[in-house]
Amino acid sequence: MTVPKIYLPRILEKGRQYDLEKEHLRYIKSVLRFRRGSTLILFDSAGAVCDAIIRKLDKEGIRVEVTGKRHIPADDIHVTLYQALPKSNKMDMIIQKATELGVRKIVPFLSARSVPRLAPQGSQAKVTRWRKIALEASRQCGRTDIPEIDNILSLEDMLGISHDADCRMIFWEQETERGIRHVLRDLCGPGTDTFSIIVGPEGGFTADEVERAVAAGYLATTLGGRILKVETASIAILTILQYERGIFSQPLPRGNHEG
Repeated sequence: MTVPKIYLPRILEKGRQYDLEKEHLRYIKSVLRFRRGSTLILFDSAGAVCDAIIRKLDKEGIRVEVTGKRHIPADDIHVTLYQALPKSNKMDMIIQKATELGVRKIVPFLSARSVPRLAPQGSQAKVTRWRKIALEASRQCGRTDIPEIDNILSLEDMLGISHDADCRMIFWEQETERGIRHVLRDLCGPGTDTFSIIVGPEGGFTADEVERAVAAGYLATTLGGRILKVETASIAILTILQYERGIFSQPLPRGNHEG
């Protein structure tokens, strides 16, 4: 059986005991049928992976002791995905797959052709759901960090915060000359390690929106002549980026052990 991974939002120390969240009780006790002495893997808010053993398990809760701790190096590149809201629950899949593909931050925003128009209460509920999806996806794929999911922004606010990356691309189906490989291999130098990616909704961006992004330092970029669904486009872009610069071109991390 695969040793289950549990996230605790704190810094863990070897030799100390911690109480797990109440939400873990049913899963560990009833689904996994673990007992005292069973082993778990914990990952904490500082990106450490910890071996742990269950010291107490009853109807009141679970207490574990950290028996080992190791630090896994962060990915070499830092990718922020600025995703215009798509229809239905497509954002759920984008959050999940972007997490698996190593994105550090996801910023949802409303563009002119975004169909969803959420009230404040609905927006916050969506963001809460997306953060849970990112947490579960991190646990499932073995990440030791969890991508940050921002609140839903307007296009103006999004462009106002997205100027810190060395390589910035906005993907637009009407761009015909500048492809993603050309940008990554020729326009962004080999030392580039921070990337901001803007992906539109089902209807794409308006010419005015692209002009405003270009004025903010973005390169209008194409994936080629084929029109992809928004969720496919986001996954394809991130996969290409990771193949060219990131986790798919790096040796497996071994981690640094403590004790």
